[in-house]
Amino acid sequence: MGKMAAAVGSVATLAAEPGEDAFRKLFRFYRQSRPGTADLGAVIDFSAPRGTGPGARKVVRSQLSVSSVSDHDAHRAGLQPVSKWQAYGLQGYPGYQWHWVKQCLKLYSQKPNVCNLDKHMTQEETQDLWEQSKEFLRNKEVNKRRPRSLLEKLRWVTLGYHYNWDSKKYSADHYTPFPSDLAFLSEQVAAACGFQGFQAEAGILNYYRLDSTLGIHVDRSELDHSKPLLSFSFGQSAIFLLGGLKRDEAPTAMFMHSGDIMVMSGFSRLLNHAVPRVLPSPQGESLPCCLETPLPTVLPRDSVVEPCSEEDWQVCTSYLKTARVNMTVRQVLATDQDFPVESMEEKKTDITTEGFCHLDDENCQVKRVKLNPDS
Repeated sequence: MGKMAAAVGSVATLAAEPGEDAFRKLFRFYRQSRPGTADLGAVIDFSAPRGTGPGARKVVRSQLSVSSVSDHDAHRAGLQPVSKWQAYGLQGYPGYQWHWVKQCLKLYSQKPNVCNLDKHMTQEETQDLWEQSKEFLRNKEVNKRRPRSLLEKLRWVTLGYHYNWDSKKYSADHYTPFPSDLAFLSEQVAAACGFQGFQAEAGILNYYRLDSTLGIHVDRSELDHSKPLLSFSFGQSAIFLLGGLKRDEAPTAMFMHSGDIMVMSGFSRLLNHAVPRVLPSPQGESLPCCLETPLPTVLPRDSVVEPCSEEDWQVCTSYLKTARVNMTVRQVLATDQDFPVESMEEKKTDITTEGFCHLDDENCQVKRVKLNPDS
């Protein structure tokens, strides 16, 4: 209790800089916070019963649509049966990990998908980041002073309808097939949360280093806001800030651990949010315990989840000891909706040569569930 009170006091008395709003004030506080101190006492931790800290009174158990996803379809996607999921909502906000980590690093980072490295490198140079990086990562602990591999320089990848960071728009002209396995996973999670018929049309993958932050923003570029935004976290934990419609509303801080899923829907779909801090493991460079269990040897014949070889997991493990990977999946268009006609000036913007990652810049319902609730 002493730690919590100290944390609340330090947040409350933190001096605001001139012109600084309530959200930015807390973003700066958590960006500068010290792991293992009272600074993090006010952050909600959903891995503990009903969370911890003063914000825990906002935490309520959420009901899932258990009958919407069969146990077989959940198994195909590498999920526990929905009846075993732990889901939480926040009052005041109406609205098999190995496979997905490997896909983010090995498969989804390949062409024709778009990444931040395309701005400075040719398509040939960014053709296969995994192959160019795997030996560097395997020898990472042997030679810590080596130059960073391309995978370690990766900050974002876009899938499906490719987000244009400059115009903040999607367009029909910039589209590549959305990964079928990630689409299936997203559809099952959305259905369990009451959103049958969700279509995964665009994805933004963020690759965080320990010093990375995600600035305060609202995801409003999708043309249909009635569908949820799904966010999947892997690797090191992070602090997530969820605010209001305006930045002068102080946000709620919560931990996002490996295997957590956040579903932003209803009113919360258009709320300000940010990631001010990725937290290194208290044990030094190590993996969260939930990533220590490999895939089962027997998978459904029609499973979308594939076994991960020991060799591939060695590379993923080396990467994740000092990193966090986040997949966000969105439905861009409503059923039977088309993109508005663009002017010729708008079409001149080339997503592969322009656009820059903002990862390091500075009815309301939010649900969080675990990919592996038993971990």
